Amino acid sequence: MWGGRFAEGPSAIMREINASIPFDKALWRQDIAGSRAHVAMLAAEDIVSAADAKAIDAGLQTIAAEYERDGVPEDWDLEDIHMTVESRLAELVGPVAGRLHTARSRNDQVATDFKLWMREAMLRAEAGIAALQHALVTRAGEHADTIMPGFTHLQTAQPVTLGHHLLAYYEMARRDRSRFADARVRMDECPLGSAALAGTGFPIDREATSRALGFARPTRNSLDAVSDRDFAMDYLAAASQCAIHLSRLAEELIIWASQPFGFVRMPDTLSTGSSIMPQKKNPDAAELVRGHAGRIVGCATALMVTMKGLPLAYSKDMQDDKPPVFEAAGLLDLCLAAAAGMVADSRFEVARMRQAAELGYATATDLADWLVREADIPFREAHHITGAAVRLAEGRGVALDALSLDELAAIDSRIDERVFAALSIDASVAARASYGGTAPDQVRQRVAEARSELGIDE
Repeated sequence: MWGGRFAEGPSAIMREINASIPFDKALWRQDIAGSRAHVAMLAAEDIVSAADAKAIDAGLQTIAAEYERDGVPEDWDLEDIHMTVESRLAELVGPVAGRLHTARSRNDQVATDFKLWMREAMLRAEAGIAALQHALVTRAGEHADTIMPGFTHLQTAQPVTLGHHLLAYYEMARRDRSRFADARVRMDECPLGSAALAGTGFPIDREATSRALGFARPTRNSLDAVSDRDFAMDYLAAASQCAIHLSRLAEELIIWASQPFGFVRMPDTLSTGSSIMPQKKNPDAAELVRGHAGRIVGCATALMVTMKGLPLAYSKDMQDDKPPVFEAAGLLDLCLAAAAGMVADSRFEVARMRQAAELGYATATDLADWLVREADIPFREAHHITGAAVRLAEGRGVALDALSLDELAAIDSRIDERVFAALSIDASVAARASYGGTAPDQVRQRVAEARSELGIDE
């Protein structure tokens, strides 16, 4: 390829460091689609003849069929997927293949290919998140009344419903899905026709190639178009945030599945055993989702650091843009599928959750609220009175509602028999009926809204 400019070929070291075909061959479908759109436009604008365009298009379709059947060959002397396709095209149609590269550069070609691939990756992520949301909403509806302890600092705080807890992850997933959707809107501009960096002197129709490839419009600045990788960083940023949420969900399932908690039984299909301990059922899928989050965040960091110091327009550093994106996308797709499977197929231990909620004085706040509401006591004073009641119950090894009225009244004479209606975990949960609260009726309303958002029929 460089014979017109260089007297000698590249050294073995240069050949190895320069070749990207081992990873950018993943773009072959996008590369052929972009080339077909480009040559069709060239013919429509009489830049190449209709006969030449027809031969080139037929050759590209033949290459696509070969790659679909046999895979993409790796010839490192051809460097990348673009030259690999062009070389094969020359073998099929002869010198006319050279007309395909009229009015374009590998710079705008790779940017276009990568955007096309990223668009598909974003759509896959959105579909994976939607599947997880479906599982979360379904299980939340089943457990709108299931009581469990809510935690802060991993200490028992207040009783909540399992449905409410699961819907918290639905909200995280909802934001994750919106980030990918927003990123798709921002990247919906076609770089093809920007050429190397300055545009081209040929009378091309960039609107036509944009439409043919499904973009809303062509990019407005050729320098930016060939050097922009914001779309890839947008994807990685959204993937990182999503992976962090998946990791939090996985961590909770891991904790809940442990014997001291016993809140959930993970599906056999997403668990493993031990090579030495027959009793073990390890939540390995959840642990790998948790672990893969670190790799996805690392991929985002890698590309951001690569891009941070590059001048306009294209630099060869940008060849390193694809490996972290490809890795992160593969991991995210897998993690989303695993998370959806774990939520859908896990068995929640309802009785154990309720038992845990009844321990740990989870209704202490309800006692304080009752003192404020019924005895007109300032909350800070009510907090102090409640703390004394908890200390007494803890010393006796009983729940708050097991204390006698005499014992409670001895702490503060303003406490009367009405307090017991507020001290049960059922009453506590039912009382949290503010919008977005944990009360079963609120959970059912949020489930109905989520089902409507997802288009799930009742």
